[in-house]
Amino acid sequence: MALYVYAITDASHPLRLDGLTGVGEEPAALRAVRGDTLSAVVSEAPEDLSVGRRDVSAHHEVQERLWADGTTLPLSFGFVADDEDAVRSVLDERADAFRQSLEELTGRVEFNVKGVQDEDSVLRAVLEDSAEARRLNDATRDGGGSYDDRVALGQLLAQEVQSRQEALAAEIVAALRPLVREEKLSPPSQQYFVNVSYLVDADRAEEFVGAGRELAERYGEDVELRLRGPLPPYSFT
Repeated sequence: MALYVYAITDASHPLRLDGLTGVGEEPAALRAVRGDTLSAVVSEAPEDLSVGRRDVSAHHEVQERLWADGTTLPLSFGFVADDEDAVRSVLDERADAFRQSLEELTGRVEFNVKGVQDEDSVLRAVLEDSAEARRLNDATRDGGGSYDDRVALGQLLAQEVQSRQEALAAEIVAALRPLVREEKLSPPSQQYFVNVSYLVDADRAEEFVGAGRELAERYGEDVELRLRGPLPPYSFT
């Protein structure tokens, strides 16, 4: 029977699974599949698994409970194995690598930082700083100007906004880098100009949060920094 796999732990982990529910509309009970020195937390894989609030929340709730009791390797959402034998085989075949990863993550947590910039404010800044942008904006106001003027204005604004956001993202990442062990930068999206995950020593978590808040205050209302954590180290497993 196919199994949904949540995390890998050392065999000594307490595995407090009481009261937890897994993924699926009718989630099966959680249990441990044990190898020689490691364990995997699993449940029967549901047929109706979906990337929705219900199952994603259940997935993270299991991982956060496990992490609260000891170091784990939290697996990405949607990891399914054929059966217990397949899980046990992977645990034993990759035991050395898994144990090394568990050791590297012990005493560390993950934080995620996302940045949203007010579009109107950055466009105003471009117009204030660029004489060419102001000229083209004036020429095309109220439907005026040529087609080429409108295209040139759109291209100039897009280039300037991207350049400014890339510089701001680099500044944020660099400001937090001295406080972390490792970082993983995701590509910017239409919503977030910066999206970076950090691996932080647990005893520096408060310092990291404080630094994030100071950055948010420095940038003011035009830039919103969203900090999540401490979390299990999803991005570093």
